[in-house]
Amino acid sequence: MTKIKLNLIAAACENMGIGVNGTLPWRLKNEMAYFTKMTSIVQDNSRQNAVIMGRVTWDCIPPKYKPLPDRINIVLTRNVDDVKKGVPNGVEVVNNLDEAIKFIESRSDIEAAWVIGGSHIYKAAIEHPNCEKIYLTEIQKKFECDTFFPDFDRKQFQLVNEDGVVSDKQTENGIEYYTRVYKKC
Repeated sequence: MTKIKLNLIAAACENMGIGVNGTLPWRLKNEMAYFTKMTSIVQDNSRQNAVIMGRVTWDCIPPKYKPLPDRINIVLTRNVDDVKKGVPNGVEVVNNLDEAIKFIESRSDIEAAWVIGGSHIYKAAIEHPNCEKIYLTEIQKKFECDTFFPDFDRKQFQLVNEDGVVSDKQTENGIEYYTRVYKKC
């Protein structure tokens, strides 16, 4: 088994929805700041984290935020050559999750790997032997969604407390949510 561990990070509502029409169905500034902090923070300032996403997720990021700053952006797609033409220099485009892991492990300047969507990439990461943790913001409300976080066997993951992750109920814009960390057993 390879050494890089995959961390997944997502926010999902009660029906496990994560998006609608290419955007988030909610506006939670503090939750977005949590996402940025978790995917950006490193112990070694000479390194960066990698964010792994599918092509649709890449396309849904507003242009002013692309590529996600202070992180190495990796886009997964079946159409590598076409997508490479449309991304800025420094964005890595690969065919699948194993190629992303191989790319990360070929570099000494990457500290951690974060899978940030979408549904198919999350599913592949959950099923991958390198999957270590799922950072799941559980929004306590139902939203209309067309994209969903995949089911995962909660018997294979244990709810854990982690420094830097608030486990208490949070409320923003009248929406209650919990930030949970599930570690693979």
